[in-house]
Formats: sequence, C-alpha cells, structure tokens
Amino acid sequence: MAKCKHVEVLIVGGGLAGLTAGIHLSQHGFEVLLIEKYAYPHHKVCGEYVSNEVLPYLNGLGVDPIKEGAKNISLFEISNTKGELLSTKLPLGGFGISRYHLDNILYQKLLETAAVEIATVSGVCFLNEIFEVQTQHGNEYTADFVLGAYGKRSNLDIQWKRDFVQKPSQWLGVKAHYDFNMPEDIVALHNFNGGYCGLSQTETGAVNACYLTTYAAFKKHKNIEVFQKEVLCENPHLKHFFNNANLLFDAPLTISQVSFSKKETVMNHVIMLGDTAGLIHPLCGNGMAMAIHSAKLFSEIFITSKKTGQSRQAIETRYTSNWQASFSGRLQTGMLIQKMLLKPMATQVGFSIAKLIPGILPRLIKQTHGTLLV
Repeated sequence: MAKCKHVEVLIVGGGLAGLTAGIHLSQHGFEVLLIEKYAYPHHKVCGEYVSNEVLPYLNGLGVDPIKEGAKNISLFEISNTKGELLSTKLPLGGFGISRYHLDNILYQKLLETAAVEIATVSGVCFLNEIFEVQTQHGNEYTADFVLGAYGKRSNLDIQWKRDFVQKPSQWLGVKAHYDFNMPEDIVALHNFNGGYCGLSQTETGAVNACYLTTYAAFKKHKNIEVFQKEVLCENPHLKHFFNNANLLFDAPLTISQVSFSKKETVMNHVIMLGDTAGLIHPLCGNGMAMAIHSAKLFSEIFITSKKTGQSRQAIETRYTSNWQASFSGRLQTGMLIQKMLLKPMATQVGFSIAKLIPGILPRLIKQTHGTLLV
C-alpha cells in the first residue's frame, strides 16, 4: 500500500472551490494536496456564467479568465413560459467560460505550487487532531486540515449521514454545448413548465444550454430530446434555440438528485466549500462565483489563524459565521425567486410589476450577488 507524506491541508474535490483554495493556500506557503476524481479537463453540468465579483480575486491569484478567452457579459434577459421578455444591464457584469476550460486553467495554476492526485476518496477519519484519508486506489494520507470541495453530492455525504441526503431531491440538471448565433454579451434565462434554462456563450463561441427541471415534469416524457421538444419548446425563445442550434456534444450531460436543502458548513471537522456547503438555485447565475468566494473566505481565515495561533474550533466557528453572513441571504432570495417562477400566476404578476418598475430586476440580481472581491 502506497503512503503519502503528511500534508498541512488536503482538499477533497477539484472543482472551482477546491482548486481556488488550493492555489490560495499553497501560494502562501502551505503544503497542499488536492484529490480529484476525474482527470482534467472534463465537462460538468453547470451554467458557465461567472459574476465579475470574483474577477479581482482571481487576478490576484494569477488567473485571468478574460485573457484566456472568456466572454464579457453585461446584459441579462429573462422570459416567462409564454415568452414575455424582460432585460436589464447586469450591475457588476460577468463572464462566460466553460468549466472544461476554467477548471483546467486553475488546475494548471495549482500544479505550480501544490500536488494533485486523480483518485476517488473513499474515507475520511478524524482522530487525535489528525485526519486520515483513504482513496479507492489504496493510498492513505494524513493531514492537519481537510476541505470538502467535492460538489453537490458524494459517497462521503452518505457515509457521514448528512441531513440533506436523507431528504428526497426532486431536481434534475441537463447541460450541453451548441453551435448557435447568440450575442456574446448576454446571459439569458428562459422559463418553461417545471424548470428554467440558461443560455450564454463560452470561450469557444459555443453556447452553453443548461437547464434544471423537476422529476415530476420530466418523467412524463420518454427522453431528453422528447422533453425538450414537448416542454421546453413551449417557450418560443427555447423553441427557436433548439430548432436552430446544433448539438456539439455526443449527448447532453445530466446530473440527478440536485438538492437545495440546507447543508452543514463543517462536518466531522471537515470544512465544506462551494456546493458542498450550500447550493444556490442556478436561476440566480451565481453558483460559480460563490464557490470561488467560499475558497477565499476559508483561505484568509486559515492564513490569519496560523499567524495568530487560533484553535481549530475558532477556525471552524469563524468560517461558519462568515459563510452565513456572505451567503445565507443569497440562498434565501434564490429559493423565493424559484418558488415564484414555478407558479405561473405568481410569475405573471412578477413580470407585470417588473415592467412597470424596471429597477426591480437589477435590485433582485444584486441580492443574489456580492460586491467585488479584492
């Protein structure tokens, strides 16, 4: 059985939160090992729009998505199931980039200062102030701190009997890239009965179409193609898209059991980052930025704690408090917006009010986004 030397910080999961935390901490001299299940680069079910709130922070880490081809996005439009459209300027703006590209950029940056292993973590145990971590390859590691950044759901959540995995999840996510003529400065959100679909350009010029739907809406139909034709295409904007766009993937990617239930920010002394700590509704278009922001929150707390000699308990308490202050309001707003959009009458009333008072839409966007991170 191969053994790895002890590390200060071991990160389980190499998505946006895990990679960013690994870069931040290792650039400050900490010994970091990140373990990711899949080899880079790879596609993920994701909206692939990122709020500019995290751009200064990424630049400070030596990562510039715009120079890497990300599309500058300044406009937002949303339609109801009938196709009525509202549009506004995004208060901060954002950028469009595929997870295939952005994750790989961060991965290459992390390799400059830290170690990465491609493997599945099968167990994490905390004993006598030290973590023991095992992978399915049979490797074993020890670490002072472990960060959970493995995404929406993992075998570890089941092992730890986290509360959210005990609750049924009604959501299914679908994503694919398409060749389609769409302005590169717009991110669009089109509603359909039982869900909503986001459209925006990525760095290649391909349009990412990612939608979330309920199992109740989807199970009445044979497959994704039929569901898109019979349900999504009831919205005229989505009908125009799917009738004229050319699929660039062999088949759309899917993810099941998407849960928006409240999650623990610390579990068995493992610090949770990104979607592992809490998932905002994709309609808010801010999940990627929140994941990156959570990495910044913990990294800054950890760096300060090492300078001042704070205890593990103090680090956990401060991270939980800062996470709640930064994100709990956004999550609640996202949940309220989603509930409204899933009710046709409430959506119609909301659209009517927004047409009369144009300032409402940008104010709602601000409530699900943060300020510039420097």
